[in-house]
Amino acid sequence: MPEKTDETKPKKKPQRHNPFRGKLIDERRELPDQPGVYLFHDAEGTVVYVGKATSVKSRVSSHFSSPEGKAVEMIAMTERIECVVTRDPAEALITEQQFIRQYRPRFNVLMRDDKTYPFIAISLDEDYPRVYFTREKHKRGRKYFGPYSDARRARSLVELLGKIFQYRTCEGPEPGRQSGNPCLDFFIKRCQAPCVDYISKEDYRANIGRIEGFLAGNFREVESELDERMKDAAERREYEEAAVYRNRIAAVKDSIDRNRLDSSSLGMVDLVAIATDGGEANAQVFQVRDGILADRKSFHLDNLGEVSDNEVTEEFIAQYYTSGGAVPPQVIVARSFEDESDLGAVIGLLKAQRGSNVEVRSAERGEKRKLWELAERNARLALEREQGRAERARRSRREGLENLREALDLEVPPVRIECFDISNLGPTNVVASMVVFRDGNPRKADYRRFKVKELDGKQDDFASMGEVLRRRMAQYLKQKEISPHDDDYDESFASLPGLIVIDGGKGQLSSAIKELEEFRKEGVPVVSLAKREEEIFVPGKKHPVVLDKDDPGLKIMQRIRDEAHRFAITFHRERRDKAMTASVFDDLPGIGPARKKLLLDHFGSPDAVVAATRDQLESVPGVPPKIGRQIFHQLNKTR
Repeated sequence: MPEKTDETKPKKKPQRHNPFRGKLIDERRELPDQPGVYLFHDAEGTVVYVGKATSVKSRVSSHFSSPEGKAVEMIAMTERIECVVTRDPAEALITEQQFIRQYRPRFNVLMRDDKTYPFIAISLDEDYPRVYFTREKHKRGRKYFGPYSDARRARSLVELLGKIFQYRTCEGPEPGRQSGNPCLDFFIKRCQAPCVDYISKEDYRANIGRIEGFLAGNFREVESELDERMKDAAERREYEEAAVYRNRIAAVKDSIDRNRLDSSSLGMVDLVAIATDGGEANAQVFQVRDGILADRKSFHLDNLGEVSDNEVTEEFIAQYYTSGGAVPPQVIVARSFEDESDLGAVIGLLKAQRGSNVEVRSAERGEKRKLWELAERNARLALEREQGRAERARRSRREGLENLREALDLEVPPVRIECFDISNLGPTNVVASMVVFRDGNPRKADYRRFKVKELDGKQDDFASMGEVLRRRMAQYLKQKEISPHDDDYDESFASLPGLIVIDGGKGQLSSAIKELEEFRKEGVPVVSLAKREEEIFVPGKKHPVVLDKDDPGLKIMQRIRDEAHRFAITFHRERRDKAMTASVFDDLPGIGPARKKLLLDHFGSPDAVVAATRDQLESVPGVPPKIGRQIFHQLNKTR
């Protein structure tokens, strides 16, 4: 046999250089070969990624062995690995979602702005529960339904429930007003007036139970019960009561018929479909209840890690159903997800949320398959529309910044714009805001707030603005002397703005430029925006710059001015409420910080505490009745 020469020997494949092979090698060796959750921290301690695995050690090693795409950036940022061991993969998935909600890591799949998604809440902690729209989901004793992707739909559903079930809408833990008379809602058939005992507590609670059933999708059960009550009232010749139930049944049927499907054999099922494109994704959830398409939800997702469709599906399912989404007995997903994903962990999570068995599978044929394909088409269309809107918005912002460059004679478009505003109601609690836009978008991490300190009891907006800008200037000079790695370093104050906008006219602008000489020496332009005519005043120009009302540049200026105004007012209200709370509570007997918080949590505001009756104050959980009685006497003595 002829000897192999260099030319005939098979060539070895060149190994791809991996700069991360030896990174954090000691930490990775110590990781457990067990189910759990791992967290990647950057140099500043920020969590950039949270993952879960059946074997933490193997999964983390795979991240470092062959990173591709966005994973390269993620591994390059990772400086420390933290690990939490769990009993099984299902518990790992639940724990992972808790960490994702807590840290919102940039490389995880995130429901965009999920903190603002609306819910419908029922205050089961109250004797006569309320049903209301909310964007918060943290109070104990409340039952939440959602999240809803469309706030208008959630509000209209609350309105429909009011027409059908007639629950109370008055604020506070107790129904009614101090007058002792029912409000207008009773007379227009929106409330059954529990405040004057027109309905018993037991019957009111039963009505709330029907609302829970309706929101959970038990439409036929609710319709059947209402029908029975209508017939019972008719047999007793209570025809007005029977007419009320007849009208409720009509409203329920109308809601059902609008979304009824061709087949009622679908039962109770959710169909989840995903569409991805680069760092963006869309999830569609079609909820079928009793053969009725009860809701169609669309969620835009951030997928900066650019993970696969199956990983996005798993992360979305976990986030959606642990955020309050009602878990049905069956969830329909893509075939690839059923074949390639760890269904055991997903099913375990859903089973824990529902409290009974849940089936997760794909649909091969029939109505479920057709409906899932419709959900998938909707996901792709929604993603394309979102990307189109985002691209149009980017073009508009670029055009606006370029228009500002031309109109204000700037050398370059103003990438970073800072806007300042003052908020006060008299000489007390005067505050100011600094709002930052970067590339035409709010950069909320760079917002700053100021308490005006040098007024000496005078109300002077010009002096207030001068003080705030002087402090902004001083902070910039201070940050130049500090290392970026120092604890006192503030990136926002250290940044040189491309444009400073003052809310006001010529007077405010004149006051501003006196305090910003150092900025102006470095080429930072300073202008003011007067609200009445939307005129832009520029130093050295006799006449203001007036842009067309539809000009994208003017819209950017208006947005940042309005945002500065909102941010300043919010801070002012916080200080005013804090001062009011202090003045009301500080002289009350037996009231420290803990009981002060109990009173505010219970009544909602200092005004409600002041207006509370003796019985209400004596019944506050956590506050002894004797203290409640003393508070009542003290408040009424001082009023």
